[in-house]
Amino acid sequence: MAGRDPLLDRDVGEQGAAALLLTSHQTWGSCPIFAEAAGFFSKLLGRFADRLIGSPQIYGHKEREAEQSINFVNCHDGFTLNDLVSYNHKHNEANGEQNRDGCDDNRSWNCGVEGPSNDPAVEQLRARQIRNFIAVTLLSLGIPMLLMGDEVRRSQHGNNNSYGMDDPVNWFDWTLLQQHADLHRFVKLMISRRLLRDLHSEQERTPLNVLIRDATKAWHGSRLNNPDWGEDSHSIGLTIQLKRENSWLHLILNGYWKPLDFELPLIGTNTVTSWRRWLDTSLASPNDIVPWEMAPSHSGNTYAAAERSVVVLYTTG
Repeated sequence: MAGRDPLLDRDVGEQGAAALLLTSHQTWGSCPIFAEAAGFFSKLLGRFADRLIGSPQIYGHKEREAEQSINFVNCHDGFTLNDLVSYNHKHNEANGEQNRDGCDDNRSWNCGVEGPSNDPAVEQLRARQIRNFIAVTLLSLGIPMLLMGDEVRRSQHGNNNSYGMDDPVNWFDWTLLQQHADLHRFVKLMISRRLLRDLHSEQERTPLNVLIRDATKAWHGSRLNNPDWGEDSHSIGLTIQLKRENSWLHLILNGYWKPLDFELPLIGTNTVTSWRRWLDTSLASPNDIVPWEMAPSHSGNTYAAAERSVVVLYTTG
């Protein structure tokens, strides 16, 4: 499947969607919606990094707060998150319009099989991609928005225009809570940590450009302080200080289709920093995410990030 980036007029094909994730952004009060195939990373890595820190390219010059950015991957118009990783094409036959209705540009990738699959490898990849999407959405500066049911892999069976259907396609299947309890747990723990964030800047309505200017942060590639913004790059790292929590956060995004070893930063004058692994979307539940205070220690100065994965480490002091 091929899509097109309306901002760069650039083809975004299967390889791009496969890279890692899609990140969408809507500017309220204006049109259209910007649907960024950020997982393509080829010349889009910088734009993806921009979205991760609240879209300063859009809002920085306007003295607006980070909360002006509404971050989401998908919404009621289009595929559910499960269908985004399960279908290359829309399947709207049930709508009675001979599949002509609904958007043809879904920026989706079916992970190798169109629709439901019994292949364990396909299912594992889809589960990981969903966690990647949710993790980046909830980690980004701004206000996250999740579509109802995405936390338990609700499907519309490839229908991306089901607004007029009062039937199981649109209904919430409560059995999914048990069927996908692992994903539901993942989302709940991510939200629990987000609720613990420092609210000072939000309460003071600190502009986004001031937040970024005053932040202690560093961008990386697989090597420290050496981010690769080139056409062939599929990975990025970000270290940021959480000053009021007296801690540091290290984010690894590996959109490459192979594992990569990422160097870990040293904090202060230490020769070794004791990082703790809070989140790794490549790991099976319950190790994909743990309660913040129970994060296990990670030894060494590198981290082996699996293909198409998101990793979050932190250290205190």
